[in-house]
Amino acid sequence: MLETTDVIRTSARTAPPTWLVVTLACAGQFLVVLDMSVVNVALPSMRAGLGLSAQGLQWVVNAYAIAFAGFMLLGGRAGDLYGRKRMFLVGLTLFTLASLGGGLAQEGWQLLIARAVQGLGAAVLAPSTLTIVTSAVPNGTARMRAIATWSAVGAGGGAAGALVGGALVDGVSWRWVLLINVPVGAMVLAGSLRWLTESRNGDRRRLDLPGAVLVTAGFATLAYGISQSESEGWTATSTLLPLVAGLALIAAFLLVEARTAAPLMPLGLLRLRSVSSANAAMFLNGTAVFCMWFFVTLYAQNVLGYTPLQAGLAQVPSSLTVVLAAQLAPRFMRVLGPRNLAAIGAAVAAAGFFLQSEMTFKGDCLTDIVLPGILMMLGSGLTVTPLAALATSGVASGEAGLVSGLVNTSRMLGGSLGLAIMSTIAAARTGGSGNPRALTAGYALVFRTGAGVMAAAVVLMLLWLPREPSDR
Repeated sequence: MLETTDVIRTSARTAPPTWLVVTLACAGQFLVVLDMSVVNVALPSMRAGLGLSAQGLQWVVNAYAIAFAGFMLLGGRAGDLYGRKRMFLVGLTLFTLASLGGGLAQEGWQLLIARAVQGLGAAVLAPSTLTIVTSAVPNGTARMRAIATWSAVGAGGGAAGALVGGALVDGVSWRWVLLINVPVGAMVLAGSLRWLTESRNGDRRRLDLPGAVLVTAGFATLAYGISQSESEGWTATSTLLPLVAGLALIAAFLLVEARTAAPLMPLGLLRLRSVSSANAAMFLNGTAVFCMWFFVTLYAQNVLGYTPLQAGLAQVPSSLTVVLAAQLAPRFMRVLGPRNLAAIGAAVAAAGFFLQSEMTFKGDCLTDIVLPGILMMLGSGLTVTPLAALATSGVASGEAGLVSGLVNTSRMLGGSLGLAIMSTIAAARTGGSGNPRALTAGYALVFRTGAGVMAAAVVLMLLWLPREPSDR
């Protein structure tokens, strides 16, 4: 693999304080992660305000997630080639303008387009945030502290999403879960223009834009076909055509990756046991866990009658748990080993999903939301870190960043496909009824299915993941 050097271009003016550069990069990461969770508690209000269907509601989440996942690797490569500051600014501008468009949307389709553009902006923005942090801080203890701060801010964005979203919807309007990004994004943009310095990689390989478009379109079309089965059935032409088209697009993506000189996803890496097994496990983990926030929110508001703020408060314990578990995972890895810890985490999550499936239409917050949520997020937090460690252990140091991006992409794409599948399962069980008993039965079936997916993940991990990070 070609060796590259990092070319730094700094203006003649005095270099900005390191803490300011780190703060700006972390602010960008916070916005990206926050927006993955903040809309969840606003979903029922969005549906009422714009007349969205149940199918449209899942696309408020999926439009963002699929665009984010599909273009994430491309965004990282663009930052290497054209400059991290430049891509940070481009991504943040797209994200901020799309937030404004979504907050002002008058029709459901306008909101969905805005969410997709938000996801594209996030995919361009997010990879540059960590690189800006590591470029600004010298190697050693200071850099480790800066990376830990970046990680904590990202986790905090996810944890704060439910509470912030609930407060905004209750206090102002659902539109403000998107509009709040505009003044914050504008301030970060102004500071970044003034204080960030440019850096890029000397490698001039071209961008694999066809690969990014094909994988994004493929999973989006596949998810659309699955969601169509809710109303049309699995044998209807309107369901089968997008399913076939989605599979064809994904096959075309694999063909392009096998032939292009600078692939978005080098298929040769998947021949490594550590990479292929960890990505498969992460895909299954995302399939189940990504849906948790979506359906818990709907259960809390549509069945238990919680306000958006109450629904957000009910999810704070589980949000904090995933942050704590991710911080504790490296310590447990040293004792249990990454494969064992990942399997244990998935088993704990499976137990949480099963407990959540016992919910009732007259449920109690502690037993039907808080405790199951803690178990699900404890398991997820303990699973993700060892899977990422195993995935990157068998590759050259120059490919570790690419493989890390693949792991995150697998989790997001698994979650997007999982949400489409789980929404179909819930709709089939409720039969279109909005009765609290019927809704509870549909949501319960989703979590029982999630328990089965996580149990399958445990088996896959024990049979396929390497015992130690050095194994292939």
